[in-house]
Amino acid sequence: MEQLFKKIRTEEIQDNVFKLIGKDWMLVTSGTPDNYNMMTASWGAAGVLWRKPIAITFVRPQRHTFGFLEKQPFFTLSFFPEEQRELLNICGTTSGRDLNKMNIDGLNAVEAPSGSVAFEEARLVLECRKIYFDDIRPEFFQVFDIEKIYPAKDYHRFYIGEIIQAWEKE
Repeated sequence: MEQLFKKIRTEEIQDNVFKLIGKDWMLVTSGTPDNYNMMTASWGAAGVLWRKPIAITFVRPQRHTFGFLEKQPFFTLSFFPEEQRELLNICGTTSGRDLNKMNIDGLNAVEAPSGSVAFEEARLVLECRKIYFDDIRPEFFQVFDIEKIYPAKDYHRFYIGEIIQAWEKE
């Protein structure tokens, strides 16, 4: 990983987090180099919690990546240049149950120091250690039109990860 990326402090990330997550999208990846899955996401957050730099990702239980996140202590969030948009689209519209995403042309996995997986084509990678998770609970919605997003009542689980390392493309 250190041959492809340089370590940076989270405070050195120059991107606008709203654009980075909401518009550019990210790959949420969990597993090991021998067995992993990833999904495209455009929901998330980053900031500081419990005196730690954190990232939050949201995953529905029926997603194949959910099982990997449940079992593994680490996950990565990988952000790509615009020319990778079609690969992100494939990873967001095709389940790992139907396509072995480990074999997608144009995505080359690299092992992060934590043993998690990132991609050499990424321009920014956040390597995260899970420190908390919980489920979205509709009884706590304060704005009730949010419920319309969940017609199947398949509420997301959110994972808070301490960003243990940020990696930027050299």
